Amino acid sequence: MKQIRYFLPVFFMLFLACSNHFENAVEESVLQQLDIYPESRLQDLYKNFFQDRFGPGHLIPDTAMAGEYLRSELAAYTKVGQKPLIEQIGWEKNFYRVSTDAVKMDLLPLSVYLDAFVESANTTKETPITEWEVEWQKILCVIERMNLNLPNFNADKIKIQKLIDSGEFAVHHSSSFEAAYQPHYRVIKKEIVENRIKPLLLDSSPE
Repeated sequence: MKQIRYFLPVFFMLFLACSNHFENAVEESVLQQLDIYPESRLQDLYKNFFQDRFGPGHLIPDTAMAGEYLRSELAAYTKVGQKPLIEQIGWEKNFYRVSTDAVKMDLLPLSVYLDAFVESANTTKETPITEWEVEWQKILCVIERMNLNLPNFNADKIKIQKLIDSGEFAVHHSSSFEAAYQPHYRVIKKEIVENRIKPLLLDSSPE
């Protein structure tokens, strides 16, 4: 039964992982995150690739409630401008993280930001956990070959695998990442960012 369960995703992902493009893209994404966020742990790298596969991850039927939560988050912090406003994530770069600072600094209208997030959440196709598990193992192999000496690497690797084995696959940022960077962002589809958000940010940039 287990062989049948894994045959198709394994075949596909093994083919994928054999390509230099895949390995180079994974390495590029890892190095980009560590350059911007040197306090990242394996857990945070996992979240980067996970978010690029699953996007925001949850259907949002109630836009009003999502808006209230966003306004509450914006009101709860004051320090802005310390991180990139937008950054691509993952090896396929299907999504961007877009900082809520863009709204807080009046560079983006809240309505545009919220609509982009809700649309991203409600139109992203689900990936079966069996496929994601195989993809993550291939990503992990590349990360291990990079010899990054990340703190708590083995403990994080075991924790992530236990999570996947339990049928779950979403994680929070590590406590080190949270303490160092206080992240505030939403994950938004690449096409939406490049067509609707980037132009507004460019228009808002000082000349």
